Amino acid sequence: MAITLQRGQKLVLATHNPGKAREIAALLDGFDIVTAGALGLAEPEETEATFVGNAVLKARAAAEASGLVALADDSGLSVRALGGDPGVYSARWAGPGKDFAIAMAEVERKLIAGGSSDRAAWFSCALAVAWPQGPVVAVEGQVHGTVSFPPRGDRGFGYDPIFIPEGGAQTFGEMDQAAKEAISHRTRAFAQLKAALIG
Repeated sequence: MAITLQRGQKLVLATHNPGKAREIAALLDGFDIVTAGALGLAEPEETEATFVGNAVLKARAAAEASGLVALADDSGLSVRALGGDPGVYSARWAGPGKDFAIAMAEVERKLIAGGSSDRAAWFSCALAVAWPQGPVVAVEGQVHGTVSFPPRGDRGFGYDPIFIPEGGAQTFGEMDQAAKEAISHRTRAFAQLKAALIG
């Protein structure tokens, strides 16, 4: 089996998150993309302790359920003063309604409760491509910066309104999509993935 991706190939994006699907589709141009949500595939429970582990788990589940090559992303925000939390639990901090206003407020509450002035943080994105009954290729990208409160901006999704990348003044929530994509954790992971699989 050739461990490569060919432009025009049909891929399943193992996500039910519309914002994430839009970002990935923009980064992975030239492919016939369908989401797991559109196919009605179940979301597997994310039981791994790392972003790469969860991305592999989701990619395998989507590939086996659809019979197509699947691409999964697992990403989140880690805050140094919180010991790397929310980390792989980033989406779960938003609760069953995926309300990231709640999640961002929880980050702020825990930072205040901990008494640290350290606001260093980083976004991680792990990407995994799985072939049905076949191999999996996984990569990970990061972007470092700080968290800032109150949240600013209504662009992007998730924790974007509280994250300011290194050297910047705007949050990801304030930056236009092109500026964010130029430096984001997802872009960095995709660069590795394309180098490994697309050439």
